[in-house]
Amino acid sequence: MALIVHKYGGTSMGSTERIRNVARRVAKWHRAGHQMVVVPSAMSGETNRLLGLAKELAPSTTGSAYGRELDMLAATGEQASSALLAIALQAEGLQAVSYAGWQVPIKTNSAFTKARIESIDDVRVRADLDAGRVVIVTGFQGIDPDGHITTLGRGGSDTSAVAVAAALKAAECLIYTDVDGVYTTDPRVVPEARRLLRVSFEEMLEMASMGSKVLQIRSVEFAGKYKVPLRVLSSFTPWDIDLTEEAVSGTLITFEDEEDMERAVVSGIAFNRDEAKIAVLGVPDTPGIAYQILGTVAEANIEVDVIIQNVSKGGLTDFSFTVHRNDYQKAMDLLKDQVLPKLGAADVVGDARICKVSIVGIGMRSHVGVASRMFKCLSDEGINIQMISTSEIKTSVVIDEKYMELAVRALHREFDLDQTTDTIAG
Repeated sequence: MALIVHKYGGTSMGSTERIRNVARRVAKWHRAGHQMVVVPSAMSGETNRLLGLAKELAPSTTGSAYGRELDMLAATGEQASSALLAIALQAEGLQAVSYAGWQVPIKTNSAFTKARIESIDDVRVRADLDAGRVVIVTGFQGIDPDGHITTLGRGGSDTSAVAVAAALKAAECLIYTDVDGVYTTDPRVVPEARRLLRVSFEEMLEMASMGSKVLQIRSVEFAGKYKVPLRVLSSFTPWDIDLTEEAVSGTLITFEDEEDMERAVVSGIAFNRDEAKIAVLGVPDTPGIAYQILGTVAEANIEVDVIIQNVSKGGLTDFSFTVHRNDYQKAMDLLKDQVLPKLGAADVVGDARICKVSIVGIGMRSHVGVASRMFKCLSDEGINIQMISTSEIKTSVVIDEKYMELAVRALHREFDLDQTTDTIAG
């Protein structure tokens, strides 16, 4: 008997009929002898609806007190779906119990709307599992040291599920979504995109950080750090599909050192249109200048991605970086109000209509000229590159948003991702 964690996304929980099908699927696994923990998201659209109500009441409100209430509000979506799933499981004849994150408890820090998990107490959940119950734990949320409900940010249910699986030392964590695995790129942009049978934690981490929406980046970090076997698969296969077949479907997130894993040079193309670029112009080129600019941004809990500092000219330089588009105006205001006067910089300018496109693949480690192939491909399509960022297994470019789909399609063809070998994609 294995301990298995299932996570179901909002679309999978989108109606009572879909919840009933989730319950039947979980019951199938339980009756096969597995101990089952389930982490559901809120019903599709529910979190957006709730946060929309808050924005309607207070369109420009910010601050910690407001963030606390947003978390109180948003957490109710997962609480409702968890209770409904427990009821559906009970109707299937199983013993089932649901818990909010604070009841487990899942302990987090106090960064409202963007909290991070610090520890999970597994005593209560294990007692229920040992008693033969299916345990449902709300995704996306926890409790901070002061007893306040916190949420983990959008997509946080993935992180909750992997963290629960790590704490319980689960045999496997299955992430059920509205897609049947991880693809070479988004099939809605490139119809020829192919499903990867397996991908390494490292590649998945890069793809998630570069904009792939299949898994939240923190869930991949958790899975890699704690060696949680992770599988992405579809919740829209028939619930009564043979369990043996279901257990090997989708995409396995695994380790790089599997001997039988042949590697294409590039495994996937990731992209993110939710980007904005900010440039601080005419900055004195002195030690500590990067900290003086980015320290203020970091203190406001704004994440920075691609960073470029130009070569100094006449003792002055330009400092550019990207942020999430939702943080763009906040970052611009901070820089203009606090950083610009202090540094004596010439100006702060920005562009909220850019995007990031990335090629990812472990094979890039052992092949030269991959980045130049990417740059030539984009040049042939008349696409100007504004910023470049690289790591061992990825190259990212920032380009005008209007060229995003053209770039993704061209790169997918350039690296033959529609012809990936069967050992990697199927």
